[in-house]
Amino acid sequence: MRPWLILPVLAALLAEPSLPAHAAGAVLVMNSRDASLSVIDLASSHEVRRIPVLREPHHWALTPDGRDLLVGDSAGNEMFVLDPATFEVRRTIPVSDPYQFGFSPDGKFLVVNALHRAQVDVYEPGTYRLLKRFPLSYMPSHFAFAPDGATVYVSLQGSGRLAAIDLRAMDVLWTTEVGLTPAGVLWLNGRVLVANMGSADVAVVNPADGRVERLVHAGKGAHQLFLSPDRKRVYVNIRLEVDSVIALDATTLAVVRRYKVPGGVDDTAFAPDGKLWLTLRITNKVAVLDPDSGQSEFIDVGRSPHGIFINPRAVLPVSVAAR
Repeated sequence: MRPWLILPVLAALLAEPSLPAHAAGAVLVMNSRDASLSVIDLASSHEVRRIPVLREPHHWALTPDGRDLLVGDSAGNEMFVLDPATFEVRRTIPVSDPYQFGFSPDGKFLVVNALHRAQVDVYEPGTYRLLKRFPLSYMPSHFAFAPDGATVYVSLQGSGRLAAIDLRAMDVLWTTEVGLTPAGVLWLNGRVLVANMGSADVAVVNPADGRVERLVHAGKGAHQLFLSPDRKRVYVNIRLEVDSVIALDATTLAVVRRYKVPGGVDDTAFAPDGKLWLTLRITNKVAVLDPDSGQSEFIDVGRSPHGIFINPRAVLPVSVAAR
């Protein structure tokens, strides 16, 4: 789920006039090899709770109305439906291999990348009825929507290709080679960016025909792309180099800063104070990076943390918030 898709929902949460006494803000981390979710107090940076799931949680998405937080358990073939304020598990939904998923900007579709099953599934939000299944080989991993929600662009990690799917016609428009082991995908300024882990670069792709217009060197293991809330920087998370996060100018894509965050950095969430919360898959930690100073603090979580979600108005139990 891209930050610009969830900012309106989180902005609405921040705008509410009064806070309950025990509202402290919290972070939810998906521990993919521990079958658990870590809950971290945003103010103290302490882990305060573990929520058990089935087998292998990876990513999350907020429903368009902001009422439910979905967490996908890919190996368990279930979607956990949580209260985004308390992280209480409300129910589960059977979904085939929900690895990476998200709602289209117009709210009409839920797209699920089933990485291990080599398929992309399109569901109807609310009912979670399967509308269409696209067999795409192989390893569909990350995606980005066009702003109008009509098209989704999916990286096929095992084939070195990017696929464009027309969600209105329910048809594959094209697939194209973009680089070795493509992963993160981001829509930016009318183009699609793809982070290529194997070829150490970011491909700039024309969304109309899939033509690669430019390659931006990033680093070995370039994995994920995140646009800052002010839309001025693109952060590229790089798994296999010491300089494991680079910041690109969102207009020129020039490198403006490099950060050393060891540990296999993967996903990012932006906190209200401007810090970046980063999951570290190799060292089983979360890093909290100050982009101004370049300094990080580290928090122990479960094994192989992956997705990360911040709700600055999440409600922790009184006994926990009072610590």
